[in-house]
Amino acid sequence: MANISDIAKLAGVSVSTVSRVLNHNPYVSEAKRIAVQRVIDELDYTPNRLAVDLIRQETRTIGVIMPYNNNQAFDQLLHGVLNRSVEQGYSVMVLPTRYDPAQELSCLAMLKNKQLDGIIITSRSNDWDAIIPYTKYGEIVVCEYTDHPDLGCAYMDRYASFVDAFQLLRSRGHERVAFTTARGTESNSTQLIIRAYHHVFGALPPAYHVTDCYSMDDGERAARLLLDSDLKPTAVYANGDEVAAGIYRYASSLGLRVPEDLAIIGQENQPVGIGLHLSTVDHQLIQVGEQAFDLLIGKSKDKVEIPYRIITRQSI
Repeated sequence: MANISDIAKLAGVSVSTVSRVLNHNPYVSEAKRIAVQRVIDELDYTPNRLAVDLIRQETRTIGVIMPYNNNQAFDQLLHGVLNRSVEQGYSVMVLPTRYDPAQELSCLAMLKNKQLDGIIITSRSNDWDAIIPYTKYGEIVVCEYTDHPDLGCAYMDRYASFVDAFQLLRSRGHERVAFTTARGTESNSTQLIIRAYHHVFGALPPAYHVTDCYSMDDGERAARLLLDSDLKPTAVYANGDEVAAGIYRYASSLGLRVPEDLAIIGQENQPVGIGLHLSTVDHQLIQVGEQAFDLLIGKSKDKVEIPYRIITRQSI
């Protein structure tokens, strides 16, 4: 099998010139580039990717840690990363963890093993103290705010968005307001929405918080728990438009009118929510993913906030 020494000999150039041609180095004369490329084509030569990566000291591949790859919110973040990666010629490796701390650390170890140039963490299960040591092996960008100097972050102000959503419902006359979350109080996002609830409404009735909600079926389960109880809420803030759609579907099966009998707000402005005219809190996650990628390949430790927006439709 031919190697770059064979190509150099047949093309009448040095090995370093062949290397520069393979790495698209601009400092090669056009005549030599043509001569080398002609021999490469004749030999049907394909460079060893691992060897090229070692020479460049980069893989042009990044990892995206995400707990699930069938969740609309995380899919939007990934979509943003892919938008930029295609433009910049990078490959993306999706690293699902199911919020397993050990699995997350195993993914981060890929930086130490030089398998990736950097990693974007869309949502984490480990504390910062466990994550920070890996920054010495490669770039890490997170999709939540942190003031740590070794981490860049692209984020939105979730707490402010939760407060605004609850205040909107209260301004429409709602005091009995429930909400759903994906995880329990071990999640930073869940802690923020509980804090926002306390800020707007005061004490949180335990029955008004339903966890483990990811899909439309979960939304139906949540609605069943909420609407079959004695203290029915008059409004629900769902942690995703698919979950909100499940709540809408179950409420409709009971003959309840939206929004007259039950107001509903979802999240992330997803197609199902648009189709059902659901109000939504759009955290603009595609833009967050795009910005996270830009920070990563730019090796930037900047803290970039992406503005959220509340889209009011017929459901409130």
